[in-house]
Amino acid sequence: MKKYTYTEKKDTRSGFGAGLAELGRTNPNVVALCADLIGSLKMEKFIEENPERFFQIGIAEANMMGIAAGLTIGGKIPFTGTFANFSTGRVYDQIRQSIAYSGKNVKICASHAGLTLGEDGATHQILEDIGLMKMLPGMTVINTCDYNQTKAATIAIAAYDGPVYLRFGRPVVPVFMPEGTFEIGKAIQLTEGTDVTIVATGHLVWEALQAAEALEEQGYSAEVINIHTIKPLDDAAILKSVKKTGCVVTAEEHNILGGLGESVARLLTTQLPTPQEFIGTNDTFGESGTPAQLMEKYGLNDKAIVAAVLKVLKRKG
Repeated sequence: MKKYTYTEKKDTRSGFGAGLAELGRTNPNVVALCADLIGSLKMEKFIEENPERFFQIGIAEANMMGIAAGLTIGGKIPFTGTFANFSTGRVYDQIRQSIAYSGKNVKICASHAGLTLGEDGATHQILEDIGLMKMLPGMTVINTCDYNQTKAATIAIAAYDGPVYLRFGRPVVPVFMPEGTFEIGKAIQLTEGTDVTIVATGHLVWEALQAAEALEEQGYSAEVINIHTIKPLDDAAILKSVKKTGCVVTAEEHNILGGLGESVARLLTTQLPTPQEFIGTNDTFGESGTPAQLMEKYGLNDKAIVAAVLKVLKRKG
């Protein structure tokens, strides 16, 4: 099995900041808006180099979405920045009515997603955002796994015409994907396997790779697929893998209700009924704690993935 290593850890939000800065140098139509969280979104370099293309909206997220929608009419490509909770739950009506309904070319960039926001607790740890956004007609939903992929995705969505939700996180995580490895809607097969397919997104991709190594030591062959684009889902890649392995585990830092796992289940139910186990939070809010503590308590790590694989293998028979 192919092994993945890393030499450094970086937060995925810094990948967004780096990508946005590069866009500032290469695409004069890109503008940025922030709801009073410049440092948290790593937007400093873009602002330093393009002060006339930045708009500080303040703690007025709904207003930010409306302004972003209006900027597209003049040909601009607005990137909005705030926490995932405030990027979706707080402004869902504005996104639905002003952006999604008319297909505005707004890039909704959301940091501090999931449990790994950590000590800020349940009020900030949104675990429903993928479900909220993927249900909006025409909305592309992306959840990247490391610094390099987040930077590449940030650059790629500027060239895509239509509304996009880009989700990333706060903690430092291994940088293991090659630079520039990203294409909207195209999954990335990271390992080849014959016994089980592990479909993972975001921070859980690295955990899935660690689980695959642990499973190999137990004599099991796991195929790991990085689903960075949850909508549109790469149906072909998932079906190809599951036809070979006969069972699947989905892994995400999100509620199992409405997330990646449900999208995969819909696909398999309609085209290839297959035993499936779900790694994600189960109809619950989060709580305050370190990212590692929370991922352990809520079963969002390599150990939980291994246990789910062993369970689904028994179901496969």
